[in-house]
Amino acid sequence: MINDQYFAKNFIWNIVGTTLNAFNSLFFLICVTRVNGLEDAGIFSIAFSTACILYMLGIYSGRVFQVTDATNTNDREFIINRFITSFIMILLIVFFVILKGYSLYKASIFILICFYKMLEALSDVFYGIFQKNNLLYKVGISYTLKALIGIVCFVVINVLTHNLILSIISIIVISLLITLLYDIINSRKLYNYTDNIKISNILNLFKTGFFTFAISFLGVYLLNAPKYAIDVFLSEDIQAIFGIIIMPATVIGLCAQFLIHPYLITILNFYKTKEFKKLKKLLYKIILYLLGIGVLCSLLGYYLGTPILGFIYNVDLSQYSTHLLFILIAATLYTISTILSSILITMRHTGVQFIIYIINSIIALLLCNFFVYKFSLNGAIIAFFITMLLCFILFYIIFIKIVNKEQLLFERSVNEDGK
Repeated sequence: MINDQYFAKNFIWNIVGTTLNAFNSLFFLICVTRVNGLEDAGIFSIAFSTACILYMLGIYSGRVFQVTDATNTNDREFIINRFITSFIMILLIVFFVILKGYSLYKASIFILICFYKMLEALSDVFYGIFQKNNLLYKVGISYTLKALIGIVCFVVINVLTHNLILSIISIIVISLLITLLYDIINSRKLYNYTDNIKISNILNLFKTGFFTFAISFLGVYLLNAPKYAIDVFLSEDIQAIFGIIIMPATVIGLCAQFLIHPYLITILNFYKTKEFKKLKKLLYKIILYLLGIGVLCSLLGYYLGTPILGFIYNVDLSQYSTHLLFILIAATLYTISTILSSILITMRHTGVQFIIYIINSIIALLLCNFFVYKFSLNGAIIAFFITMLLCFILFYIIFIKIVNKEQLLFERSVNEDGK
Protein backbone atom coordinates (compact mmCIF):
# COMPACT_ATOMS: atom_id res chain seq x y z
CA MET A 1 0.00 0.00 0.00
CA ILE A 2 2.84 2.41 0.75
CA ASN A 3 4.05 2.26 -2.83
CA ASP A 4 0.57 3.21 -4.10
CA GLN A 5 0.29 5.94 -1.47
CA TYR A 6 3.50 7.72 -2.46
CA PHE A 7 3.86 6.81 -6.15
CA ALA A 8 2.14 9.92 -7.58
CA LYS A 9 3.85 12.27 -5.14
CA ASN A 10 7.24 10.68 -5.80
CA PHE A 11 6.70 10.73 -9.56
CA ILE A 12 5.62 14.38 -9.73
CA TRP A 13 8.31 15.75 -7.43
CA ASN A 14 10.93 13.62 -9.15
CA ILE A 15 9.95 15.16 -12.50
CA VAL A 16 9.97 18.72 -11.13
CA GLY A 17 13.22 18.38 -9.21
CA THR A 18 15.11 16.38 -11.83
CA THR A 19 14.02 18.79 -14.57
CA LEU A 20 15.23 21.84 -12.70
CA ASN A 21 18.47 20.12 -11.70
CA ALA A 22 19.16 19.03 -15.28
CA PHE A 23 18.41 22.45 -16.73
CA ASN A 24 20.28 24.58 -14.22
CA SER A 25 23.44 24.16 -16.34
CA LEU A 26 21.39 25.41 -19.31
CA PHE A 27 20.45 28.61 -17.48
CA PHE A 28 24.02 29.03 -16.21
CA LEU A 29 25.37 28.75 -19.77
CA ILE A 30 22.75 31.17 -21.13
CA CYS A 31 23.72 33.72 -18.50
CA VAL A 32 27.46 33.28 -19.10
CA THR A 33 27.07 33.50 -22.89
CA ARG A 34 24.96 36.67 -22.81
CA VAL A 35 26.80 38.43 -19.97
CA ASN A 36 30.40 37.24 -20.22
CA GLY A 37 30.72 36.35 -23.93
CA LEU A 38 31.52 33.24 -25.99
CA GLU A 39 35.07 32.81 -24.68
CA ASP A 40 33.96 32.52 -21.04
CA ALA A 41 31.01 30.38 -22.19
CA GLY A 42 33.45 27.97 -23.85
CA ILE A 43 35.52 27.70 -20.66
CA PHE A 44 32.39 27.23 -18.55
CA SER A 45 31.05 24.56 -20.90
CA ILE A 46 34.15 22.35 -20.87
CA ALA A 47 34.65 22.94 -17.11
CA PHE A 48 31.08 21.87 -16.36
CA SER A 49 31.47 18.78 -18.56
CA THR A 50 34.69 17.84 -16.78
CA ALA A 51 32.99 18.27 -13.40
CA CYS A 52 30.15 16.01 -14.60
CA ILE A 53 32.65 13.30 -15.51
CA LEU A 54 34.34 13.55 -12.11
CA TYR A 55 30.89 13.60 -10.52
CA MET A 56 30.58 9.99 -11.66
CA LEU A 57 33.63 9.25 -9.51
CA GLY A 58 32.02 11.15 -6.66
CA ILE A 59 28.87 9.03 -6.68
CA TYR A 60 31.01 6.00 -7.60
CA SER A 61 28.60 3.05 -7.92
CA GLY A 62 25.65 5.46 -7.87
CA ARG A 63 22.18 5.63 -6.44
CA VAL A 64 20.84 2.72 -8.52
CA PHE A 65 23.43 0.47 -6.89
CA GLN A 66 22.74 1.90 -3.43
CA VAL A 67 18.95 1.57 -3.67
CA THR A 68 19.08 -1.99 -4.98
CA ASP A 69 21.91 -3.12 -2.67
CA ALA A 70 21.23 -6.52 -1.11
CA THR A 71 24.36 -6.81 1.07
CA ASN A 72 24.79 -6.00 4.74
CA THR A 73 26.29 -2.59 4.01
CA ASN A 74 24.50 0.00 6.13
CA ASP A 75 23.71 3.62 5.29
CA ARG A 76 26.53 5.05 7.42
CA GLU A 77 29.04 2.99 5.48
CA PHE A 78 27.63 4.26 2.20
CA ILE A 79 27.92 7.83 3.52
CA ILE A 80 31.55 7.45 4.58
CA ASN A 81 32.40 5.87 1.24
CA ARG A 82 30.81 8.86 -0.47
CA PHE A 83 32.91 11.34 1.52
CA ILE A 84 36.03 9.49 0.39
CA THR A 85 35.07 9.51 -3.29
CA SER A 86 34.07 13.17 -3.11
CA PHE A 87 37.46 14.10 -1.68
CA ILE A 88 39.16 12.20 -4.50
CA MET A 89 37.13 14.30 -6.98
CA ILE A 90 38.81 17.46 -5.77
CA LEU A 91 42.28 15.93 -5.81
CA LEU A 92 41.81 14.82 -9.41
CA ILE A 93 40.52 18.15 -10.70
CA VAL A 94 43.53 19.93 -9.18
CA PHE A 95 45.83 17.38 -10.83
CA PHE A 96 43.95 17.78 -14.13
CA VAL A 97 44.27 21.58 -14.39
CA ILE A 98 47.97 21.40 -13.48
CA LEU A 99 48.54 18.69 -16.11
CA LYS A 100 46.71 20.74 -18.77
CA GLY A 101 48.64 23.89 -17.87
CA TYR A 102 45.54 26.09 -17.73
CA SER A 103 45.73 29.73 -16.72
CA LEU A 104 44.87 30.60 -13.13
CA TYR A 105 41.50 31.98 -14.26
CA LYS A 106 40.52 28.89 -16.27
CA ALA A 107 41.84 26.54 -13.57
CA SER A 108 39.84 28.37 -10.88
CA ILE A 109 36.61 27.92 -12.85
CA PHE A 110 37.33 24.20 -13.31
CA ILE A 111 38.04 23.66 -9.59
CA LEU A 112 35.05 25.68 -8.35
CA ILE A 113 32.55 23.98 -10.65
CA CYS A 114 33.96 20.60 -9.62
CA PHE A 115 33.47 21.57 -5.97
CA TYR A 116 29.86 22.43 -6.80
CA LYS A 117 29.36 19.01 -8.38
CA MET A 118 31.12 17.39 -5.43
CA LEU A 119 28.41 18.74 -3.12
CA GLU A 120 25.85 17.24 -5.49
CA ALA A 121 27.63 13.89 -5.25
CA LEU A 122 27.54 14.08 -1.45
CA SER A 123 23.83 14.84 -1.47
CA ASP A 124 23.15 11.88 -3.73
CA VAL A 125 23.97 9.37 -0.99
CA PHE A 126 21.27 10.97 1.18
CA TYR A 127 18.93 10.88 -1.82
CA GLY A 128 19.56 7.15 -1.93
CA ILE A 129 18.38 6.85 1.66
CA PHE A 130 15.22 8.80 0.81
CA GLN A 131 14.54 6.61 -2.20
CA LYS A 132 15.07 3.35 -0.31
CA ASN A 133 12.42 4.52 2.14
CA ASN A 134 10.02 5.35 -0.72
CA LEU A 135 10.46 9.10 -0.19
CA LEU A 136 11.70 10.06 -3.63
CA TYR A 137 9.65 13.25 -3.42
CA LYS A 138 12.14 14.56 -0.83
CA VAL A 139 14.85 14.24 -3.46
CA GLY A 140 12.69 16.30 -5.83
CA ILE A 141 12.19 18.99 -3.19
CA SER A 142 15.93 19.20 -2.54
CA TYR A 143 16.71 19.44 -6.26
CA THR A 144 14.05 22.14 -6.65
CA LEU A 145 15.39 24.29 -3.81
CA LYS A 146 18.99 24.06 -4.99
CA ALA A 147 18.14 24.73 -8.62
CA LEU A 148 15.74 27.65 -8.17
CA ILE A 149 17.71 29.50 -5.51
CA GLY A 150 21.02 28.68 -7.20
CA ILE A 151 19.92 29.93 -10.63
CA VAL A 152 18.55 33.19 -9.20
CA CYS A 153 21.73 33.86 -7.21
CA PHE A 154 24.01 32.97 -10.11
CA VAL A 155 22.17 35.18 -12.61
CA VAL A 156 21.79 38.16 -10.26
CA ILE A 157 25.43 38.13 -9.14
CA ASN A 158 26.79 37.59 -12.65
CA VAL A 159 24.64 40.36 -14.15
CA LEU A 160 25.63 42.79 -11.39
CA THR A 161 29.34 41.96 -11.22
CA HIS A 162 30.20 40.25 -14.54
CA ASN A 163 32.38 38.09 -12.33
CA LEU A 164 32.05 34.40 -13.26
CA ILE A 165 34.11 33.13 -10.33
CA LEU A 166 32.01 35.01 -7.77
CA SER A 167 28.84 33.71 -9.43
CA ILE A 168 30.02 30.09 -9.14
CA ILE A 169 30.92 30.62 -5.48
CA SER A 170 27.34 31.77 -4.84
CA ILE A 171 25.83 28.47 -6.07
CA ILE A 172 28.37 26.55 -4.01
CA VAL A 173 27.18 28.35 -0.86
CA ILE A 174 23.51 27.67 -1.69
CA SER A 175 24.15 23.98 -2.38
CA LEU A 176 26.16 23.59 0.83
CA LEU A 177 23.45 25.20 3.00
CA ILE A 178 20.62 23.06 1.57
CA THR A 179 22.73 19.91 1.86
CA LEU A 180 23.36 20.63 5.54
CA LEU A 181 19.93 21.97 6.50
CA TYR A 182 17.67 19.72 4.40
CA ASP A 183 19.39 16.61 3.00
CA ILE A 184 21.39 15.59 6.04
CA ILE A 185 18.84 16.57 8.69
CA ASN A 186 15.94 14.78 6.95
CA SER A 187 17.92 11.66 6.12
CA ARG A 188 19.08 11.23 9.74
CA LYS A 189 15.48 10.38 10.64
CA LEU A 190 15.57 7.40 8.27
CA TYR A 191 18.68 5.47 9.25
CA ASN A 192 20.32 4.36 12.45
CA TYR A 193 23.32 6.66 12.88
CA THR A 194 24.59 4.45 15.73
CA ASP A 195 25.09 1.48 13.40
CA ASN A 196 28.51 -0.10 13.63
CA ILE A 197 30.88 0.88 10.88
CA LYS A 198 33.10 -1.77 9.32
CA ILE A 199 36.08 -0.54 7.34
CA SER A 200 35.92 -3.73 5.31
CA ASN A 201 32.37 -2.90 4.19
CA ILE A 202 33.38 0.62 3.17
CA LEU A 203 36.34 -0.66 1.17
CA ASN A 204 34.26 -3.47 -0.29
CA LEU A 205 31.98 -0.87 -1.88
CA PHE A 206 34.92 0.18 -4.04
CA LYS A 207 35.31 -3.42 -5.17
CA THR A 208 31.66 -4.38 -5.68
CA GLY A 209 30.74 -1.05 -7.24
CA PHE A 210 33.78 -0.70 -9.51
CA PHE A 211 32.16 -1.83 -12.74
CA THR A 212 29.07 0.29 -12.05
CA PHE A 213 31.32 3.31 -11.46
CA ALA A 214 33.47 2.57 -14.50
CA ILE A 215 30.56 2.32 -16.91
CA SER A 216 28.96 5.50 -15.53
CA PHE A 217 32.28 7.36 -15.74
CA LEU A 218 32.99 6.17 -19.27
CA GLY A 219 29.38 6.83 -20.28
CA VAL A 220 29.66 10.51 -19.36
CA TYR A 221 33.06 10.65 -21.06
CA LEU A 222 31.45 9.35 -24.26
CA LEU A 223 28.97 12.22 -24.22
CA ASN A 224 31.74 14.76 -23.74
CA ALA A 225 34.56 13.24 -25.81
CA PRO A 226 34.06 15.75 -28.67
CA LYS A 227 34.50 18.63 -26.22
CA TYR A 228 37.99 17.47 -25.27
CA ALA A 229 38.98 17.19 -28.92
CA ILE A 230 37.61 20.69 -29.47
CA ASP A 231 39.58 21.88 -26.42
CA VAL A 232 42.77 20.62 -28.08
CA PHE A 233 42.23 21.64 -31.71
CA LEU A 234 39.68 24.47 -31.81
CA SER A 235 38.82 27.76 -30.07
CA GLU A 236 36.78 28.54 -26.96
CA ASP A 237 34.15 30.12 -29.25
CA ILE A 238 33.60 26.82 -31.10
CA GLN A 239 33.50 25.06 -27.74
CA ALA A 240 30.71 27.39 -26.67
CA ILE A 241 28.73 26.77 -29.88
CA PHE A 242 29.06 22.99 -29.51
CA GLY A 243 28.01 23.31 -25.86
CA ILE A 244 24.91 25.28 -26.91
CA ILE A 245 23.73 22.95 -29.69
CA ILE A 246 24.31 19.80 -27.63
CA MET A 247 22.35 21.18 -24.68
CA PRO A 248 18.89 20.16 -26.03
CA ALA A 249 20.04 16.54 -25.92
CA THR A 250 19.69 16.89 -22.17
CA VAL A 251 15.91 16.85 -22.61
CA ILE A 252 15.95 13.28 -23.89
CA GLY A 253 18.31 12.10 -21.15
CA LEU A 254 16.07 13.79 -18.63
CA CYS A 255 13.06 11.85 -19.90
CA ALA A 256 14.99 8.63 -19.28
CA GLN A 257 15.46 9.62 -15.64
CA PHE A 258 11.75 10.41 -15.33
CA LEU A 259 10.87 6.99 -16.67
CA ILE A 260 13.45 4.78 -14.98
CA HIS A 261 13.78 6.06 -11.39
CA PRO A 262 10.18 5.46 -10.25
CA TYR A 263 10.33 1.93 -11.71
CA LEU A 264 13.66 0.79 -10.24
CA ILE A 265 12.09 -1.13 -7.38
CA THR A 266 9.48 -2.64 -9.76
CA ILE A 267 12.24 -3.77 -12.12
CA LEU A 268 14.19 -5.25 -9.21
CA ASN A 269 11.12 -7.14 -8.01
CA PHE A 270 10.39 -8.49 -11.51
CA TYR A 271 13.96 -9.72 -11.69
CA LYS A 272 13.93 -11.27 -8.21
CA THR A 273 10.66 -13.10 -8.91
CA LYS A 274 11.95 -14.12 -12.37
CA GLU A 275 9.03 -12.44 -14.16
CA PHE A 276 11.06 -11.86 -17.30
CA LYS A 277 8.06 -11.35 -19.57
CA LYS A 278 6.81 -8.49 -17.37
CA LEU A 279 10.33 -7.08 -17.21
CA LYS A 280 10.67 -7.02 -21.00
CA LYS A 281 7.16 -5.63 -21.42
CA LEU A 282 7.95 -2.75 -19.06
CA LEU A 283 11.25 -2.14 -20.85
CA TYR A 284 9.66 -1.98 -24.30
CA LYS A 285 7.01 0.36 -22.94
CA ILE A 286 9.70 2.74 -21.67
CA ILE A 287 11.67 2.49 -24.94
CA LEU A 288 8.55 3.22 -26.98
CA TYR A 289 7.93 6.36 -24.96
CA LEU A 290 11.54 7.42 -25.43
CA LEU A 291 11.43 6.85 -29.18
CA GLY A 292 8.31 8.99 -29.40
CA ILE A 293 9.94 11.75 -27.39
CA GLY A 294 13.13 11.44 -29.44
CA VAL A 295 11.31 11.75 -32.77
CA LEU A 296 9.34 14.76 -31.52
CA CYS A 297 12.45 16.46 -30.13
CA SER A 298 14.40 15.78 -33.35
CA LEU A 299 11.70 17.32 -35.56
CA LEU A 300 11.25 20.32 -33.30
CA GLY A 301 15.02 20.70 -33.01
CA TYR A 302 15.56 20.67 -36.76
CA TYR A 303 12.85 23.18 -37.62
CA LEU A 304 12.77 25.39 -34.53
CA GLY A 305 15.83 24.54 -32.45
CA THR A 306 18.52 26.82 -33.82
CA PRO A 307 16.32 29.96 -34.11
CA ILE A 308 15.16 29.49 -30.51
CA LEU A 309 18.64 28.71 -29.20
CA GLY A 310 20.07 31.62 -31.17
CA PHE A 311 17.54 33.97 -29.61
CA ILE A 312 18.11 32.60 -26.10
CA TYR A 313 21.91 32.74 -26.26
CA ASN A 314 22.11 35.80 -28.55
CA VAL A 315 24.30 33.85 -30.99
CA ASP A 316 23.76 33.20 -34.71
CA LEU A 317 23.18 29.44 -35.02
CA SER A 318 21.29 29.39 -38.33
CA GLN A 319 23.88 27.14 -40.02
CA TYR A 320 23.67 24.42 -37.36
CA SER A 321 20.16 22.93 -37.85
CA THR A 322 21.49 19.68 -39.33
CA HIS A 323 24.10 19.45 -36.59
CA LEU A 324 21.35 19.70 -33.97
CA LEU A 325 19.23 17.06 -35.74
CA PHE A 326 22.06 14.51 -35.69
CA ILE A 327 22.82 15.31 -32.05
CA LEU A 328 19.20 14.69 -31.00
CA ILE A 329 18.96 11.42 -32.93
CA ALA A 330 22.23 10.26 -31.38
CA ALA A 331 21.04 11.33 -27.92
CA THR A 332 17.86 9.28 -28.33
CA LEU A 333 19.88 6.16 -29.17
CA TYR A 334 22.25 6.74 -26.26
CA THR A 335 19.40 7.35 -23.83
CA ILE A 336 17.89 3.97 -24.69
CA SER A 337 21.33 2.51 -23.96
CA THR A 338 21.31 4.11 -20.50
CA ILE A 339 17.91 2.55 -19.77
CA LEU A 340 19.27 -0.86 -20.72
CA SER A 341 22.37 -0.16 -18.63
CA SER A 342 20.30 0.76 -15.55
CA ILE A 343 18.36 -2.50 -15.80
CA LEU A 344 21.57 -4.51 -16.25
CA ILE A 345 23.04 -2.78 -13.18
CA THR A 346 19.93 -3.77 -11.22
CA MET A 347 20.49 -7.33 -12.44
CA ARG A 348 24.17 -6.92 -11.45
CA HIS A 349 25.51 -7.55 -14.95
CA THR A 350 28.20 -4.89 -14.91
CA GLY A 351 31.33 -6.61 -16.21
CA VAL A 352 30.02 -6.90 -19.76
CA GLN A 353 28.97 -3.25 -19.72
CA PHE A 354 32.48 -2.27 -18.68
CA ILE A 355 33.83 -4.01 -21.77
CA ILE A 356 31.28 -2.23 -24.00
CA TYR A 357 32.21 1.17 -22.59
CA ILE A 358 35.94 0.54 -22.80
CA ILE A 359 35.59 -0.35 -26.49
CA ASN A 360 33.35 2.63 -27.16
CA SER A 361 35.56 5.07 -25.24
CA ILE A 362 38.67 4.06 -27.19
CA ILE A 363 36.76 4.40 -30.46
CA ALA A 364 35.36 7.79 -29.33
CA LEU A 365 38.82 9.08 -28.40
CA LEU A 366 40.23 8.12 -31.79
CA LEU A 367 37.23 9.26 -33.83
CA CYS A 368 36.80 12.59 -32.06
CA ASN A 369 40.43 13.60 -32.36
CA PHE A 370 40.63 12.52 -36.01
CA PHE A 371 37.32 14.03 -37.17
CA VAL A 372 37.65 17.28 -35.18
CA TYR A 373 41.19 17.77 -36.48
CA LYS A 374 40.06 17.08 -40.08
CA PHE A 375 36.57 18.58 -40.19
CA SER A 376 36.35 20.97 -37.22
CA LEU A 377 32.85 21.20 -35.68
CA ASN A 378 31.34 18.97 -38.40
CA GLY A 379 33.79 16.26 -37.36
CA ALA A 380 32.68 16.52 -33.73
CA ILE A 381 29.07 15.87 -34.76
CA ILE A 382 30.02 12.91 -36.97
CA ALA A 383 32.12 11.30 -34.24
CA PHE A 384 29.39 11.88 -31.64
CA PHE A 385 26.74 10.24 -33.84
CA ILE A 386 28.88 7.18 -34.64
CA THR A 387 29.81 6.49 -31.01
CA MET A 388 26.20 6.85 -29.80
CA LEU A 389 24.92 4.53 -32.54
CA LEU A 390 27.56 1.93 -31.72
CA CYS A 391 26.71 2.14 -28.01
CA PHE A 392 23.02 1.54 -28.72
CA ILE A 393 23.69 -1.47 -30.97
CA LEU A 394 26.03 -3.16 -28.51
CA PHE A 395 23.79 -2.59 -25.49
CA TYR A 396 20.65 -3.82 -27.20
CA ILE A 397 22.33 -7.03 -28.41
CA ILE A 398 23.89 -7.76 -25.01
CA PHE A 399 20.71 -7.00 -23.05
CA ILE A 400 18.52 -9.28 -25.16
CA LYS A 401 21.06 -12.10 -24.95
CA ILE A 402 21.38 -11.84 -21.15
CA VAL A 403 17.64 -11.65 -20.43
CA ASN A 404 16.79 -14.45 -22.84
CA LYS A 405 19.53 -16.63 -21.37
CA GLU A 406 18.40 -16.08 -17.79
CA GLN A 407 14.77 -16.66 -18.75
CA LEU A 408 15.68 -19.91 -20.48
CA LEU A 409 17.71 -21.13 -17.50
CA PHE A 410 14.88 -20.31 -15.12
CA GLU A 411 12.30 -22.08 -17.26
CA ARG A 412 14.53 -25.16 -17.46
CA SER A 413 14.98 -25.24 -13.68
CA VAL A 414 11.20 -24.95 -13.19
CA ASN A 415 10.59 -27.79 -15.63
CA GLU A 416 13.18 -29.97 -13.91
CA ASP A 417 11.69 -29.27 -10.48
CA GLY A 418 8.23 -30.11 -11.89
CA LYS A 419 9.47 -33.51 -12.98
